[in-house]
Amino acid sequence: MIRKVNVSDGLSQISEHWDPHIAGALNGQHVKLAKLKGEFVWHKHDDEDELFYIISGELIIELRDNILTLKEGEFVIIPRGVEHRPIAKDEVHVMLFEPDTTVNTGNIETELTRRNLKQL
Repeated sequence: MIRKVNVSDGLSQISEHWDPHIAGALNGQHVKLAKLKGEFVWHKHDDEDELFYIISGELIIELRDNILTLKEGEFVIIPRGVEHRPIAKDEVHVMLFEPDTTVNTGNIETELTRRNLKQL
């Protein structure tokens, strides 16, 4: 079934921070929407690249050797194997593009790990 997705409507269905929801799927990839606030955990994805697209707000992504600040309308691709930690001082709305096998906390397991994502 072909359907259009309204990003604002999708985000309005998300109530928790760091809880990505699947908004669509294509070619083995998931398009996810999430609301972020606070500090996430240091992690990496051994087998997957990850794209963060900022819909609203400002996201800081700490790398071991750099700090990236992303603003509305910007995106970054974090290559597989690169340790990173997202930080949102205020609420950020983000769209993620990543393989459907990607677990949000990558190589570690915490209370923030989400394996069975909700579909919008």
